[in-house]
Amino acid sequence: MGKGEHFGEQALIREVLRTATCSADGPVTCLSIDKEVFEETIPVEHLEVFDDSKVLQEAQAPPKSSPSSTLRFKDLVPVLYQEGRYQGDPVTLGVGGFGRVELMTTVNHGMYYAMKRVSKKHIVAKRQEEHMLFEKKVLKAIQCDFIVRGRFDEPTAVFCTACVVEAFAYLHKKSIMYRDLKPENLMLDVKGYIKLVDFGFAKEMVRGEKTYSFVGTPEYMAPEIIKNQGHDFAVDFWSLGILIFELLAGSPPFSSSEPQKIYAKILDGVLKYPPYLSEASKSIISKLCRWFSSINWHKLRMSQLDAPTVRLIRKGPCYINFDRFPVDHTKAEEDFSGWDREF
Repeated sequence: MGKGEHFGEQALIREVLRTATCSADGPVTCLSIDKEVFEETIPVEHLEVFDDSKVLQEAQAPPKSSPSSTLRFKDLVPVLYQEGRYQGDPVTLGVGGFGRVELMTTVNHGMYYAMKRVSKKHIVAKRQEEHMLFEKKVLKAIQCDFIVRGRFDEPTAVFCTACVVEAFAYLHKKSIMYRDLKPENLMLDVKGYIKLVDFGFAKEMVRGEKTYSFVGTPEYMAPEIIKNQGHDFAVDFWSLGILIFELLAGSPPFSSSEPQKIYAKILDGVLKYPPYLSEASKSIISKLCRWFSSINWHKLRMSQLDAPTVRLIRKGPCYINFDRFPVDHTKAEEDFSGWDREF
């Protein structure tokens, strides 16, 4: 057995004695759960109870691999616009300061992927090699069902924010700060559930320590980042309050065309709530949770809630829910520094 594996589950889901004894070979931390807590946390209807022969067969069978676990760059082909002024060009999902995100697919199983394309020379010029390598490390390590602009009604905003809370809980448990929350980094899956994307500013942190990087989107930056006082996981919860405000009001609480003015407004901390915001939403924004009282967290994790966001998904080609961007034919400049040798 290895890290993250379990034993003794048959005694929890059946009225039987444990069938094995496990001995630790060296230092180990083992977490336990009693039957009463187990049954309260995981309802029986969500368990698949197998007979012993099936358990043995599955244990001896070679591990199944998901399409993404064996995916290679050579397996990907770009999705092309099927109509309009960009017909025949690759679909671009977004353009940012460090590159573009393009829509890709595979011939074999027809799944879709968002591929980030960046200039290596630009990364070196901006001294972002470490951030780029860590973003790849984060994306490779995480597997979470929760990792649009406009004004939402409160039930929709509650649902969207709850999905982000689940994603943050998962990342923070792995000692990873996200640090780039904003609507542009929230994607909807086909069921209307929120997916967190873009881990360019994510950072691994030891509890109790602080970091002094000046990162993030101006409207969502916490005061401690702006004042360079050192920050930790708390900045993700500051940005969560800003997100709730923007989902409900249609724009962030601190905004300007000039970043310096945004920072000044954040440090002043004066919030002006639209008159249509409920007292509960004002409270959660200012205190960050009764606002989430309508959410069944277990059903959310199991993707069993009816997502109010599913109505936002338009029918049509796979790219129909994204803005359209012209193709970039600029040839990448060569970079021979070797920072990405182990990428």
